[in-house]
Amino acid sequence: MVELIAVLLIVGVLAVVAMPRLNTTDHLRGAAWRDQVQAAVLQARSLAAGHRRLVCLAVATGEVRLSMAAANPATACNTALPGPDGDARWAVDPQALAITASPGATLHFQPDGRITLPASPGTATDFSIGIAGQAGLTVYGATGHVQ
Repeated sequence: MVELIAVLLIVGVLAVVAMPRLNTTDHLRGAAWRDQVQAAVLQARSLAAGHRRLVCLAVATGEVRLSMAAANPATACNTALPGPDGDARWAVDPQALAITASPGATLHFQPDGRITLPASPGTATDFSIGIAGQAGLTVYGATGHVQ
């Protein structure tokens, strides 16, 4: 009986110590997802400047997709850009953490470095990208800087 109580006590102590570590693992996965989204935003900015074409970044729960205009000038993107691994998605979150972009879910990266809304391609717009449980990203429309 003493051995059984000792084993139960040890298992209880291990459970108290191990449970916070499991929560840390979820937090690290969320941080990795945030980093993937930030990398996709930076890649969209670089592609727009490098190719001198409009690049669109679409944000949805669990994924980020990039597309590019076939010609310049353009108001819409019609060519999907595959990610580094060949998948159509540039960033993928298997946990499907909630992600929101404000004021819209699609960012248009102009060849001159500005980020605009589809309805107003001439006006630079700041965007906020929120990820559940993580610090949000701010994308400045006039410069394309990501913070």
